[in-house]
Amino acid sequence: MEASRFTPQTVRAATSRGAKVSLVDLEKQFDGVGAVCGISLEIAAGEFLTLLGPSGSGKTTTLMMIAGFETPTDGDIAIDGHSVIGAAPHKRNIGVVFQSYALFPHLTVGENIAFPLKQRGMNRASRERLVGECLAMVQLAGYQTRYPRQLSGGQQQRVALARAIVFQPRLLLMDEPLGALDKQLRENLQLEMRRLHAELGITFVHVTHDQEEALTMSDRIAVMNEGRIVQVGSPQDLYDRPGSRFVASFIGESNFFSGVVHGAEDGLVAAKCGSAVVRGIAARLPPVGGAVTLTVRPERMRFADPGAAPADGENRIRATVAEAMFAGERCRYLLHADDGEPLVLKEPSGAGTRRRAKGEVADVVWPVADTAVV
Repeated sequence: MEASRFTPQTVRAATSRGAKVSLVDLEKQFDGVGAVCGISLEIAAGEFLTLLGPSGSGKTTTLMMIAGFETPTDGDIAIDGHSVIGAAPHKRNIGVVFQSYALFPHLTVGENIAFPLKQRGMNRASRERLVGECLAMVQLAGYQTRYPRQLSGGQQQRVALARAIVFQPRLLLMDEPLGALDKQLRENLQLEMRRLHAELGITFVHVTHDQEEALTMSDRIAVMNEGRIVQVGSPQDLYDRPGSRFVASFIGESNFFSGVVHGAEDGLVAAKCGSAVVRGIAARLPPVGGAVTLTVRPERMRFADPGAAPADGENRIRATVAEAMFAGERCRYLLHADDGEPLVLKEPSGAGTRRRAKGEVADVVWPVADTAVV
């Protein structure tokens, strides 16, 4: 079996920008308990999609069903329009990367990467050529003769990535691939995986519980909770316009205001929250007199300039500084609003920024456009 040369250009031509994946009413039960509860999702060819959620949300079970390692209780999985229910994992032509690397300790790096090629009956010369070219792509050229025990954790994960893509799949599944690495190495590999995705042009489906990782790497994110998809969107959409309190609190950090609606029109809601009126953007306008929750990110808030009059398009409340914490590039303040509601404000910690003292009372302002009804 002769292989074409393994370059980004030939892979893109061969894969036609990756596989399209369709999940239709997908369910999985273990001992009668639903782990995945009827989810439906369309993943575009060549997309980098992340399944994000807390432990037990069903994201890994969903990935394992796509891979063929778990059998759905109900529903369908289609790859490029063809159902793969009942197809063995090795028949699906999918690359899979696990958190644990899953390398064979008795095989060299080259032998580990060549393993799926050998299983497919490829001749030795072609295997060696593809292994070398694939190692170059993950920046491990010349590492063929080393053993996994001679590599760092980051290098082992690069080998696992190389093994998953060496046979030129159109779909790559990754289950917490960076979870075992330290923060700096994890951040470096996030950028490497984005680069690899752009070069290969194949579809990536990634599972993580790390919100920052999902925001950094993904084209789209599907947020899962208790076996269901609660919101799907681009990282910016989910961060700026969370559809629920769960999404707002799980992705990043948020402040919440509970109040009663006293005005709603043209996509804007005004709510009485304690002694203040807070305005925000709503996808669906709630009824006047109804209870409502609004949210804003801590870094969108700032301390008002002394004596400055309220500006159009801004919310404004009075708060007392309860704690002031220096956190490197930012200062983080824990505040108490006049009604006792706890708030967090983050501001850049530049040399010219005045630090607020514990017990200080100040007005806090932020744009109405950065406030969402959840």
